[in-house]
Amino acid sequence: MNDLIIRQARRTEGDVVDIVIHEGKISAVGPDVAKGQTAKKQIDLNGKYFISAGWIDAHTHCCPSSPIYFDEPDLAGAACGVTTVIDAGSVGADDVDSFFLQAKAAKTNVYSFLNIARIGIIAQNELSDMSKIDNDALQKAVKRHPDFVVGIKARMSKSVVGENGIKPLLAAKEMQKENGLPLMVHIGNNPPNLDEIADLLTKGDIITHCFNGKPNRILNEQGQLKESIKRALARGVILDVGHGGESFSFSVAEQAMKIGTYPDLISSDIYHKNRINGPVFSLAAVMTKFLCMGFSPKQIVDCVTVKAADLLRLKGKGRLTVGDDADITVFDIKEERVELSDAEGQVRTGTYRFIPLAAIVAGESIATKEGESDYAINL
Repeated sequence: MNDLIIRQARRTEGDVVDIVIHEGKISAVGPDVAKGQTAKKQIDLNGKYFISAGWIDAHTHCCPSSPIYFDEPDLAGAACGVTTVIDAGSVGADDVDSFFLQAKAAKTNVYSFLNIARIGIIAQNELSDMSKIDNDALQKAVKRHPDFVVGIKARMSKSVVGENGIKPLLAAKEMQKENGLPLMVHIGNNPPNLDEIADLLTKGDIITHCFNGKPNRILNEQGQLKESIKRALARGVILDVGHGGESFSFSVAEQAMKIGTYPDLISSDIYHKNRINGPVFSLAAVMTKFLCMGFSPKQIVDCVTVKAADLLRLKGKGRLTVGDDADITVFDIKEERVELSDAEGQVRTGTYRFIPLAAIVAGESIATKEGESDYAINL
């Protein structure tokens, strides 16, 4: 017998499909493929609600024991309709073993971008002491957890690097050569200047906080892309939103998209404080901001599913195809007036919003609060 059947679910492309799940994998997907089949559990969406591959939040801080930026993976993940969360550098080599054990206890899939500082973010200035950047410790940690560590992280802003300038990024690029993992680079206040950072990045590297409104942003004073960013994008460097509490500006995002520069990844940079108090709240809330700015639902969902899976090399994720992991997000796109704030206090008014109703991880269903209360999704 099958584990789960989802009947009459809408996709953002407009078609209505059934999905059959067996032993944590998708065994069939398409119109009426579940006709005559049975399962231990069934969800009938009656053609009213949407499904997609499970949402992937490519930038979170979900290590429960991290002292500054922390959260429970399931509160940042499945409770928000997100099936996979990537912690972006909360821990380094010193603490990755304990984080791995915590992550295994979560219902949500959890992965890690390992901080190049072995201490992780136990203080805001983890890259101000070059002795904390320990290549040997990092490479050993990657080898111990090859299916958990999906990349490395360097936070390249003045408050983090202190007087070291560009040196930590030079070290990160050398470390990357040994393991071949994607490198996520946080950009914030300078020094180092963004031009200096961008010119070191190569194909597959990720600029996170790409739409921040700080002086070290991707746009010049004329509202055009800086030449260094143009060169980086031409080389295959990836843009990640990484909203966070201080790193997303509506005006920068709107201008960037006006001149044809779009994010590859839409992520939240969520942790307990900005999840509870805002302006982040959830990945769905960040996705709603892009609806407000004119992105189509399919464009947005692609940035948290197929694009995220491909760019982060997550096998079996990001698609609703036979043989892939049965990670699925059930959601609604509701027409209603919604006020949205960025990290600078700018407000925009939207007319639609994403409402996550359930996260299905390896075939196991977890309803969100709205899915249980307002929509009464029967899991």
